[in-house]
Formats: sequence, C-alpha cells, structure tokens
Amino acid sequence: MDSLSQIVLGAAVGEAMLGRKLGNKAMLWGAVGGTIPDLDVIASPLLSEIDSLIFHRGISHSILFSVVGGAGFGWFIHRLHASKYYRNFFWAVLSLLVTCIPISICFFLFGQDDYRYYFAAAGVMLAGLIYFMIARRQPPKPIQEIDNPSLFQWQVMFFLAFVTHALLDCFTVYGTQLFLPFSDYRVAFSTIAVADPLGYTIPFLICLLVAMRFHKLEIKRQYWNWAGIVISSGYLLFTIWNKNHVFKEFDRQLTAQNISYDRHTLSPVIFSNLLWNITVENEDKFYHASYSIFDTSPIQFLPIEKNHHLIKDGTADRTIQTLKWFSNDFYNVMERPDGKIQFNDLRFGTFRQEGHVEDFIFRFHLIKEKEGQYTMQAAIGGPKEESLSNVFRDLFTRIGGR
Repeated sequence: MDSLSQIVLGAAVGEAMLGRKLGNKAMLWGAVGGTIPDLDVIASPLLSEIDSLIFHRGISHSILFSVVGGAGFGWFIHRLHASKYYRNFFWAVLSLLVTCIPISICFFLFGQDDYRYYFAAAGVMLAGLIYFMIARRQPPKPIQEIDNPSLFQWQVMFFLAFVTHALLDCFTVYGTQLFLPFSDYRVAFSTIAVADPLGYTIPFLICLLVAMRFHKLEIKRQYWNWAGIVISSGYLLFTIWNKNHVFKEFDRQLTAQNISYDRHTLSPVIFSNLLWNITVENEDKFYHASYSIFDTSPIQFLPIEKNHHLIKDGTADRTIQTLKWFSNDFYNVMERPDGKIQFNDLRFGTFRQEGHVEDFIFRFHLIKEKEGQYTMQAAIGGPKEESLSNVFRDLFTRIGGR
C-alpha cells in the first residue's frame, strides 16, 4: 500500500498498544514503525536495477524481520525514551514524519524515478526547517515525568507495526516476500489497489484524527482508534468478497465469448475497488480486459501475443529469470522501435487496452549484451509524464462504466 496508508495503520497500532501511557506520542512511534519497512528503498543507489527489484518488499517485509526488528527497535526506543536525548530525537523524528507525507504524495502524483533524490533532499530540508523553527522552542520535560512503557510493550508495538505493514502489502498485486530468507515466494492476494484513499485510507485517517482530540485516558479515544481499525479491516474483507464477485463476471463473459484459459491474474486498478484488470493465459496467447462494476456493455478482451521467442536464448539468464519470477510468468515481450527489448508485466494490465509498447503499466527495458546476456536498463511503472493528466482523466471516466 501507499506510504500514507501504512503510516495511518502504524499510528493506530501504536495507539492501541501504548496510547494510555504516551497519548499522541504513541501514534507517532507507531507511524514510525509503519514506515520503517519501506526504508528498503534507501539501498537503491547501491543496487543495480534488477537487484533493486528483488530487494524492495523483501527481507524488511518478512516475518523474520518483524520479530528480530521489533525486538531491536523496541529495545533501542525503550532505552532512548529514558535518556536525556529523547526530547531532541522525538522532535527530529516528528519533523521528518510530518514532512514525508506531503513529499510522498507529490512524488507519487508528479515524480519520476530520475528525480527521486531531489524529492528526498527537499523533504530533508523541509524537516530541518520544521525542527529548528518549532520543535526547538518546546520546553523540555523532566525525565522523571516521562511515563516510559515497559521493554516488552515497546517490542510488541514495533513487531505489530512491522508485521501489519507486511500483511497489508500482501493484499496488493505487487505482493511481499513474507517468508524470506526461507522462501522468495511473493504473497499477493491482489484484492486492493496500492492506493485506495476513499475505501481504506481516508475513513481510517478520520477516525485517527478524531481519537487524537481526546485525552489519553478517555474511553472515546480508544473507541475511535479501534473504530478505524475495524472499518479498515472490514474493508479489506469486502475486497476479498468483491474480487470473487468480479471474477465470476469475468469468467461468465469469457465462456460466452469462447475464450478458454488455463490460469488468470485479477487485481483492482489504482484509487478504488470498482475497476478491475484481468489477464488470462492459454497455450497460444494472453487476453487482457478491464471491468467496472458500473459496466453495462460486454467486456472487451484484448488478445496479447506472448512473443517469448524474442528472449528464448536468455531463458537461463539471471535478469530474465528474475523478471519471470517477479511477474509470476504473466509476461509478454516486445521489440521496441529503438531496438531494445521490452518485458511487460501483464499482472498490472494496460492503460487503454491498446497493446502498444507504451500502453503497459509495468514495463522493463532490456539491452542484449554481446556476450548474450541481458541487462535491465530501466523499470518503468506508469505513463509518460506528458500523458499523466490524460491517463487520470481516462481512468476516472472508465471507473464510471461503459
């Protein structure tokens, strides 16, 4: 899920575990815990494009990390909370957390991978400004007045913040390597979009903001916090039911159109649970289609040639094997006008069901070296920047049905 959803979930976990002792500070530390697994992106400059693909949502999203990391971070914050450095550390973390939300949203809507370091630098500078203008003016609190939760409470809170982060990501089509280092299997239920503000994030956030208004010992505070947890969890259960309902409609129309298939992948389109993409495979080709619950016309299935022969000589190549693993073998290959090979992950579907090289949402540009090996030059997710507004307009129009 997107960063804001994970922050809200982590804050609710922090409140549930430590709210009666720390008040709103419990939400902060829970939000920090909900953010930490996604800090695996910091390693990107040290990794190749293909290694970054493997590493993201890898060990930091595993059950093992939740256990070991929860114990380690819980111990560190427990010790820090009782030290003279806690106040400055707390305000520094709060400044960074407050900054990362708008910066992340701006990067998601307008950013490109080539400019991610500029967004990161802007975030750090803005956080520094917040810290020195506001946080340092706060009067120090005597150490003896700080109600420090027990070591076990800190460790359980961080464990729950980490593991709920990983489990929430399991509901997306991207999935997580939940069982690393014992298995690299990607757990992907594919029932919720990577960003679903109206169904999941905003109702959860509203409940959390209302809870913050009450004193840490008031029962209404716990009521609103748990209301947010129950509503968001209920919505996740709804997405499971909705996926099953949508698949039945796809299956009915596939049968009516005499399209046979051996397997399929189904997932919702970004921003809602109303519009869904499906890709089915048979021996000859793939078929891709979208369906809105408001549709009244028959589903249109786009045939997609596999073209696996274009990389037949690279079936043992590490880059090709990694991309096949990442896409769960739902992929086709195209030769681009510039001579490069394009590997398309069909689980994410297309923008307009046109099937040209720029129409696929998740695509990888490959270069074949002289030695016969393949190098991944770029991983591209999303449309070109100049067509972004048109894509969003078409998306919301498509959600409304046809």
